[in-house]
Amino acid sequence: MKNRHLTRIVGANVILENEVVENGIVVLADDHIVYAGHAESAPPPAYEAAIGSHHYEGDPEHKDQAVVIDAEGGWVLPGFIDMHVHGGGGADFMDATSEAYETITRFHGRNGTTTMLATTMTAPREAIDRAIAAVAAFRTGDMPGADLLGVHVEGPFVNTDWRGAQNPAYIVPPQPEWAEAWERDYPGLVRQITLAPEIDGALPFIQWLNERGIVASSGHTAGTYEQLVAAADHGLRQATHTYNAMTGLHHRKPGTLGAVMTDERVYAEIIADGHHVHPAAIQVLAKMKLPNRLIMITDAIAAAGLPDGDYELGGLPVVVKEGVCKLRDGDSLAGSTLTSINAFRYLVREVGLTMAEASRCASGNPARQLGIADRTGTLAAGKAADLLLLSPDLELQQVWVKGRALL
Repeated sequence: MKNRHLTRIVGANVILENEVVENGIVVLADDHIVYAGHAESAPPPAYEAAIGSHHYEGDPEHKDQAVVIDAEGGWVLPGFIDMHVHGGGGADFMDATSEAYETITRFHGRNGTTTMLATTMTAPREAIDRAIAAVAAFRTGDMPGADLLGVHVEGPFVNTDWRGAQNPAYIVPPQPEWAEAWERDYPGLVRQITLAPEIDGALPFIQWLNERGIVASSGHTAGTYEQLVAAADHGLRQATHTYNAMTGLHHRKPGTLGAVMTDERVYAEIIADGHHVHPAAIQVLAKMKLPNRLIMITDAIAAAGLPDGDYELGGLPVVVKEGVCKLRDGDSLAGSTLTSINAFRYLVREVGLTMAEASRCASGNPARQLGIADRTGTLAAGKAADLLLLSPDLELQQVWVKGRALL
């Protein structure tokens, strides 16, 4: 019989869904959480009781030998869920190879992301098809880093005038037959599609996506306030990298941004890197969308984790200078070099969110939006052991993905 692998984290500030527990305990058994909360409320001893409740069949003489980690006043919180990430460590999801995906998931896993969506770019259908097929194949193996949950298709159904770093050569109106084929061939794999809701054919397409549980997100859009609300009426439920590549707020023309801020049906992504959005603007958005509708993303590209220099995104040349990504031709931002842990720290240190609020943005809210909150996104008994250990000054000490330590 094989002993269960047990880990007991003590002396931690534990971020639960509705409470921050000082001097708390978290107990892991194999790939799941068996206890998270107050030390005085833990079954004595917590890990022994946990083993018993899960029908321990190992050697009774060694059942109490758990790995004990003293957090020394640090933080234990749910692993980060990144719904919008293109690449990292020199690889891009559009590369459509297992080697690239291993590089990306390892890199972001070691920076706090435990679950992610492979995000595509505006490209020919064949290239998008290859990426989706590659994600499906990658998921059949033992993923070495973050869990690659599915795909976020960003474009090509966007507005040319607000394309940002999306390649204009491949922008097309919504193509329902593409999505039907993806859903037929890889059921449930495509989790999110970013599109401009004002373009022809968008509203029935949004309704089709919503009926199948695919997150329809507004992005790269010239939409008005009224068009965004109409899209929400049809099932639009998210805004892609809020503030960026959308019509802004004006007191007589509230624009896409005004609708995103005020429509409670719509979640708002935010890139918290200090380049895409001013911290004061993030504060405004947080006041409108917290506690349950703000989602932290990275929008990271292949250059994340690499030095400044020349790169490519969606077939377009990109220059990275002082960590900021811009198209070589023009002044448009082109993704980021952000990691989830750095985005989280920015929300706390520069924007002023509490640890619990930032954790909701980084974990709980995307889990609810993706329909996986029953198994991850918060720390609770029975959920996957997807969690992080941070030092008191928010340095990343350890990452667990389904109980597997990455650092």
